[in-house]
Amino acid sequence: MDSAFLISAFATLFVVIDPIGLAPIFIALTQGTDARHRRTVALRAVTIAFILLTLFAFFGEAVLGFIGISMPAFRIAGGILLFITALDMLFERRTKRREDKAEEHDEEHPDPSVFPLAIPLIAGPGAIATMILLVGQAPGPIGIASVLGVMLSVLLLVLVLFLLGGIIERGLGRTGINVVTRLLGMLLAALSVQFVLDGLRAFGIGAL
Repeated sequence: MDSAFLISAFATLFVVIDPIGLAPIFIALTQGTDARHRRTVALRAVTIAFILLTLFAFFGEAVLGFIGISMPAFRIAGGILLFITALDMLFERRTKRREDKAEEHDEEHPDPSVFPLAIPLIAGPGAIATMILLVGQAPGPIGIASVLGVMLSVLLLVLVLFLLGGIIERGLGRTGINVVTRLLGMLLAALSVQFVLDGLRAFGIGAL
């Protein structure tokens, strides 16, 4: 495999998945949880993202096409779901639900590993589309294996930063985390709207 291609693939996936940007979001979503719960969420989220991205690397758009879902529709759906999460972060609805669940089911901590961490933050439409394109540029078993190796290295970086979340949270303190949570809620809201706009643009609905 061409080393330049591998470096380019790593840089592309790193920018699209954005491990550094995901770390504070992970902290906000797991605020106040213990180290064991945080490790479990981090491992589960990265594992699920790895499985999903591997699936799309092998089967690509055929998976979505088989069930009649286009990539633009997938992007719009991800944007809407992400917007709901952003509202929860802005207005502390997650905290209220956490307290209610604790009373009803003795469930102390929520589990954001599947949504929104694995989907759509790590294995989002951008990462899925990137995997499809990279595998298309590197055909053959060796090419696919190389792309999967690059993807795994980026996901390992995500996992490392997630596991350092407790240290970062202690450094910021409760007030700092609350401020970061609100700020990230705004950024997530903007990102979710961008997902929807990109999906609408791909459908050819106006010059959005």
